[in-house]
This record gives sequence, structure tokens and C-alpha cells, in this order.
Amino acid sequence: MAPATPANPETPRTDELTPENDTVLVVDFGAQYAQLIARRVREARVYSEIVPSTMPVEEMLAKNPKAVILSGGPSSVYEPGAPTLDRALFEAGVPVFGMCYGFQIMATTLGGTVDNTGAREYGRTALSVSRPGSTLFEGTPAEQSVWMSHGDACSAAPEGFTVTASTDLVPVAAFENDEKRLYGVQYHPEVLHTTHGQQILEHFLYRGAGLAPTWTAENVVEEQVAAIRAQVGSSRAICGLSGGVDSAVAAALVQRAIGSQLTCVYVDHGLMRKGETEQVEKDFVAATGVQLKVVDASERFLNALAGVSDPEQKRKIIGREFIRVFEQAQAEIVAEAPDDHPVEFLVQGTLYPDIVESGGGTGTANIKSHHNVGGLPEDLEFRLVEPLRQLFKDEVRMVGQELGLPEEIVQRQPFPGPGLGIRIVGEVTRDRLELLREADAIAREELTAAGLDREIWQCPVVLLADVRSVGVQGDGRTYGHPIVLRPVSSEDAMTADWSRLPYDVLSRISTRITNEVRDVNRVVLDITSKPPGTIEWE
Repeated sequence: MAPATPANPETPRTDELTPENDTVLVVDFGAQYAQLIARRVREARVYSEIVPSTMPVEEMLAKNPKAVILSGGPSSVYEPGAPTLDRALFEAGVPVFGMCYGFQIMATTLGGTVDNTGAREYGRTALSVSRPGSTLFEGTPAEQSVWMSHGDACSAAPEGFTVTASTDLVPVAAFENDEKRLYGVQYHPEVLHTTHGQQILEHFLYRGAGLAPTWTAENVVEEQVAAIRAQVGSSRAICGLSGGVDSAVAAALVQRAIGSQLTCVYVDHGLMRKGETEQVEKDFVAATGVQLKVVDASERFLNALAGVSDPEQKRKIIGREFIRVFEQAQAEIVAEAPDDHPVEFLVQGTLYPDIVESGGGTGTANIKSHHNVGGLPEDLEFRLVEPLRQLFKDEVRMVGQELGLPEEIVQRQPFPGPGLGIRIVGEVTRDRLELLREADAIAREELTAAGLDREIWQCPVVLLADVRSVGVQGDGRTYGHPIVLRPVSSEDAMTADWSRLPYDVLSRISTRITNEVRDVNRVVLDITSKPPGTIEWE
């Protein structure tokens, strides 16, 4: 699996390595489900990447895709300025599967008819399969429920295509051309509301495109070990170990590849949760035997963050200071290393959602700068090794299990690299950090005691440092801070819903925090999904 194109072209990187896996490109026409399509392809054990619809077709084909999927989108194909697609893609001999808007693009580009007939369908819709033995529909019912979201309809398929399904309002809800290996459906097979959606998608991948389900955790490890060895050679690398799943798996993967050429650097930036530094030193070293250098830089980070409240600025400061500390650690490691084995590489646990949300790779908006992406300084002296850059979080966990890391590390809930610095809304100070650490520790203890650690994705605990409210404690008036609990459920952090925790658990957390943590007199629950909110508050 190759690293993606870096979001910041100025960041030094090695030459791109071509993935050995068959690659499926997901062309994003602005769909809310583009990332979900990519995930569903990967669940079928086939590697996928997302590219923007603005990418020229020749660039798409230069990636040597074994299949292409066209996503849905909010536009109407006949409106001025609507996204288009060069006919050359359909004539290149590459199997193509169009969904919703992608289906309509295929239809109009190849001579079919799409217009506004008033046949609007939204939500669950009954689909009638007219060719049950077709490439897409073999083995599925003649009547099935699908998820529609369209205002235009295809009334005539292009020449050479067979209509294989329809609805009460839409005469052409699916078509297929086995000779040219071109397929399309008006609905969204990637969503769970489409009852046989994954089966239809897999039929395209396995039967239509002739792909094999070979993209597994074992395969990922083998490919990345080979790629890392080719990238690093006889040089040495350092890895920023945070104690989280991402950096731990990245470090274990790189160590599998280059062994003692890797030194992990754990920066105690003073923004970690209670007991976390001790856990990193004990658990990870015991599990991997990796060389670990611990740097106490808490004063440096606190000084750099003094007076800063803007969340983007905080992220960039923390990212910058991380690199500077690594550079100091590099100098110390280099002083002990032979001249013919310089420390040239920095290992990061960057994931695919980090790239997407930082505006890289898919033409999407910059939601927030990830500390590994938008937070990197432009004068970075290292070349990057990012073996997880194309993985979602659940895929990272599977790779960690394949590498033999203990469950305590692999199944740990996500924790952001900037640490508690972005869970304090307002200026970061030592007193505020201590307050938040205690509240966070209580929440984690109670969730663990209730057996909920594996049922929720994570539970950020947020301090609204610049907000105070009136309370009463010990028969006296208080004017304290609120603490926000943000329990969420998610598969990959691209979308999330708030977790419905039992009331008795919430009650215990609230009671303990207001009783045991100074200057806190109120605990509130964040019940916002993502979108519209992000998982972290900053």
C-alpha cells in the first residue's frame, strides 16, 4: 500500500511507491457518502482510494486502477456548471460502476437520457429486478429495498446497455454492459438501508471487475514492511510515540521493518491524561522491546501556548513544537549513531481521515488542521514515513492485532496528538490541565467499571475554561467551570453519533466530578452528531 500524495507538497518525502494491491478509485462528485463507499470497498477486502471529480481522466488512468466507482453528488447533470466526466474513462477498458449522480453521468455521457421527470425518490424505495441473473443482481431477490436520493431520473439507457432494475417511478434504476464492463444503479448501495447493497458492490468488484479479495491485515503488513525497508534503507528513523493506537501501530510496523534502526521518542508535553506517561513507558516497551527516549518538554509547550485560545493556532503551535523537540532528540541520537547511518526519517501515525479532514487528497474543504498534516512546519527537516496514511481507524486496529500488540494498546480509545490542549476551550494553563486531568480520569474509570470501553468510540472530556456558572455546594454559592462529556460511537471518525450511555453511569460520573474536582460545579452532556459537530471541540 503506497503513501498518498502529501497534503503539503513542500513536506520532504521519498518517491511514491506503487501499491501491489489492485486499486479501486472512488471518484467524488461531492457526495456525503464518498468516504463510506471507499470503506465498503475495503470491507470487501479490495483496496480503494478517493479522488476528486476534478482530476483529469488521464491522471486517474495513470494510477492504473483496476476499477473505478463514480459517487453520488448534489448536482443535476443537465444544470450549467454541473460536474462532468471525460468520455475517455468509459472507453479505457477499465470497469466502471456509477452510483446515483455517477449513474446519471454515465448515462448522459454515453448517450442515454436523464431529465427532470418529477420522479423524485428519497429514502427507502422498492426496487424491482428484471434480470435476476445479471452480473450485479445474481442471487438477490426480485424485489428489494434500496436507498434513493434523487430528483432526476434516467428514462433511457445508453445503446448496448441492458436495463436490469426499475422502480414504480423510474424505468431505468440500474443498467449493465458486460461487454464493456460498465455498470450503474440509481440508488446508494453503500448505505446500510439498501438491504443487499454490499452484495451488489461485491458483485461489481468480483464479477464485473474480476478483482480478488486479497487486501487483508496480513497483506498490509507485508506490503508496508517491504515499502518501509525500500524507503528507509540503511538510514535511521525516529517515531513520535504518543501512547495512542495510531502511533503505537505505526511504530510497531516500522520496527518490524527496520528493527534497531528505529528509536521511538515520547514527548511528555504536559498535555497528557493522568498516568499516561507511565503507561507508555511500561506497556509499549514491554510489548515491543523498542528503543524509547523520553523527553520532558512540558514547560516548553506551556510557554508556547501561553495566552493562546484559538484552536487552530493551538494545533499549529503543538505540531511545531513537536517537530522542534524531535529535532533536538534527533541531534542527540545522531551524536551516538555511526556516520553512515544518519537519522533522516520521522515516523507518524497519520490516518486517512486525518488527510481528508485537512483538505488533502479529495478536493474537500479543510475542516481542521491535523497535527500531522496542516500542523507541520514548512521547514521540516525530516522525510516522512507514514505507513498508516491510507487506513481508517478500525483497519489500524486490525494491523495492530496482526503485529501482535496487546489488546490494551490496540483497543485503546482514540486520543488526539495535541492532547488535552485541544480539550480546554480557552487558554491552556497548568492549573486548567490538572483540573481536566482529574475530571477525565473519573470519566474513564467509571466507563471502564461499567464495561462500556468497547461500546463507545471515545469519550472526550472537555473543560470550558472561559465559561463559569453559578452553583451551590456545601450550602454556599460557587462560580465554577462546566465539564462537557462527549461520548460518541463511530466506525472511522468520518461520521459519529453520540452514545446513549446509561443514566446511572452518567449520574456517577457527574456526582464524582462535581464532588472531587475543584472549581467544577456543573457537568453537561454533548448530544451532537458528526456532522454537524466534530468529535473534538477544537
